[in-house]
Amino acid sequence: MRVSSSKLFLLGVILLLAGVPGFAVSNSADGPHVHVQLVAPDPSIGVHGPPAKAGLYFKLEPGWHVYWKNAGDAGEPPHIKWTLPQGITASALQFPVPKRLPVGPLMDFGYEDEVLFPFTLSAGADARPGPATLHAHADWLVCREVCIPGKADLELTRTVADTAGAPIEPDASLYARLGGKLPKPLPAGTKAGFVSTPSGFKLTVETGQRETEAAFFPADQDVIDNPAPQKVTPTAKGFTLEIKKDANLAKAPDALRGVIELSGGRAYEVAAAQGAPVGAKAAQSQTAATVALSSPAVDSGSKAPATPAPNASPSGGTNVPAASASGSQAAHASAASQPGFAKVIGLAFLGGIILNLMPCVFPVLFLKGLALVNSGAEERHRLRAHGLIYTLGIVVSFWALVGVLLGLRAAGSRLGWGFQFQSPVFLFLMAGLLFFLGLSLAGQFEIGLTLTSAGGGLAQKQGYTGSFFTGVLAVIVATPCTAPFMGAAIGYALAAPAIATFAVFTALALGLAAPYLALTLQPAWTRILPRPGAWMEVLRQAVSVPIFGTAIWLAWVIANAYGATMVAALLVGFLLLAIAGWFLGRWPAKGWSAAVAGLIVLCVVGLSVVANADSERVRPGFDTGKVLTFNLRMSPEELSSLRLSSGSNWEPWSEEAVARFQAQGTPVFVDFTAKWCLSCQVNERVALTRPEVKTAFGNAHVALLKADWTQHDDAISQTLEKLGRSGVPVYALYVPGEATPRLLPEALTPGIVLDALNSLPRSSTQTAASSSKKQ
Repeated sequence: MRVSSSKLFLLGVILLLAGVPGFAVSNSADGPHVHVQLVAPDPSIGVHGPPAKAGLYFKLEPGWHVYWKNAGDAGEPPHIKWTLPQGITASALQFPVPKRLPVGPLMDFGYEDEVLFPFTLSAGADARPGPATLHAHADWLVCREVCIPGKADLELTRTVADTAGAPIEPDASLYARLGGKLPKPLPAGTKAGFVSTPSGFKLTVETGQRETEAAFFPADQDVIDNPAPQKVTPTAKGFTLEIKKDANLAKAPDALRGVIELSGGRAYEVAAAQGAPVGAKAAQSQTAATVALSSPAVDSGSKAPATPAPNASPSGGTNVPAASASGSQAAHASAASQPGFAKVIGLAFLGGIILNLMPCVFPVLFLKGLALVNSGAEERHRLRAHGLIYTLGIVVSFWALVGVLLGLRAAGSRLGWGFQFQSPVFLFLMAGLLFFLGLSLAGQFEIGLTLTSAGGGLAQKQGYTGSFFTGVLAVIVATPCTAPFMGAAIGYALAAPAIATFAVFTALALGLAAPYLALTLQPAWTRILPRPGAWMEVLRQAVSVPIFGTAIWLAWVIANAYGATMVAALLVGFLLLAIAGWFLGRWPAKGWSAAVAGLIVLCVVGLSVVANADSERVRPGFDTGKVLTFNLRMSPEELSSLRLSSGSNWEPWSEEAVARFQAQGTPVFVDFTAKWCLSCQVNERVALTRPEVKTAFGNAHVALLKADWTQHDDAISQTLEKLGRSGVPVYALYVPGEATPRLLPEALTPGIVLDALNSLPRSSTQTAASSSKKQ
């Protein structure tokens, strides 16, 4: 029996897709050194009864630990994000009493062996009775000498009903054993207060009896010196605890908040106000009054940023830091110093022209140059039409991109230039598009020179549709780059009203289209181009090399950001696209072969979505490429050498790190970068990693921080906005004593960086040197 090749191919596609790893979601997951499980002993969630008990359970290998809500000197607590049916709500995770976990010279607060983080499930009146599937996305950090981030999608099903049933085992036993280890509120009659001392604080707690053992776990970071011993002095009615303050703490807090652990396993939540010991209610009122008096007045016509309680996370979600007053002042200062509108338009147009020379747009320029050679003998009006339609494709694409960006920002998202490259699905499809385009240019199949980005159906429209979509492709591949002069213009545009925003981006679009448009409007200039001939086929095949190179670069970005599973799926996608190209080349101009190729392309699109979902589940979440490489058991001297006195190492960026170095009088250089930003990678190799630049950083005792924007990060987006920028690269030099950082150009040379370092005040480098010696 003969079987047609198309049927064999479809069978092969099914087998290939069946081989892509997929992971069924359950209530538990296993990863490196940890077992994670959702625990829910109650079989039902009542609408009128009390909330159902539940918890997130961790079982750890010996020596490994996860973290409390205040992780201590290093670490991150577990988080959970819910996808719940209508009417079902989940409370925030509650944290049991932690242990002190010394790690070299540092002190962490967390849990070893096993721990249960309780929470509750509630059903409202609008909840639908019957079975309800509860989906949770959990992430955590598990540490020993190294730290490994993990994440998992977990699911469980419980019935929405007021009828109670028998507890579910083994969940009930597990919850009964571990669910009661939460700290309790201070008992009635218990008093607490603290006073400042030269070295820290003296916390006094009156429980009504003599206490001989006590330990304090702070809820707020950077308040106490975590590794320092805490001296307990028993009193007739309780105890006093001498606590050393954090070295960088400039002002005593309004209250010492946290957990006190006493003998016999007793543990209580405490919020001790400054002064003599008082009861819990009095302490709360004193603290509230102090906060009200110390808070700045807020204009009734503006929205004040809410300041959440430490580690508070609605529904156990991700913690969101409040915007600082200094950041707001910096934003106003940046806005006040922005250039005039006409100047911004000029910068945007000039930046668009230079963008043609950036490595992101280079492959598209190859295509347009080849197309121009091919059409060199055409009539003038047709050349002009090609140029205008190519320009229209660029302008419309910019308008669409900016419209989406502004819409998402209005909805609360903080996005910037190149934001779509933070989507793994977009990266996957973009790499597939370029790979498919490269196959065509290499000669596997024909879809037309000027139409390679739009598909064979566009080839019948005399190239105009192809010109439009090549303009679209130029915009897509241009967005991971920022050319000189673009940074200030884009930052201004995204902070301005919508009309001004569209005007600036229109100028940027016209600048990007200008070189090709100029050649088509002045056909006489095309005389310098060679005549069409057999050499064009060789050149066209040569053009596939940078196209394939760009696809490889995108695969590298995916590997760094999303792990091996996503890369494996991308390689399967490349294979499917190669098979689709074989069909188009083996049976050209056949409707059925085009249909089969289209079906394969749809399979690739579906594969990108499935692979992205799988990469968010547990096994890809344990990305060993993201293992923190510093050794937590280093001595203080080794930690000091790890800090950036040598100028050759980079630390992860955070606002706290910048503030810490500035408080020490140390200059700070911040590299805002992303793996998908080719301009960033070029600057790094051309300037930042040059020996003379690294030596200069070390001699100037500059702290080096890297803000990686490869995946979306709200904190980085906010800081870029304060700096008047909306994309990367951005290079900021924070100089002690100066309110705002100095911004370097988007295109770096060693000379630019060395000049910036040589302009630092000598006093700041001397202060940084003495500070590093003390450490």
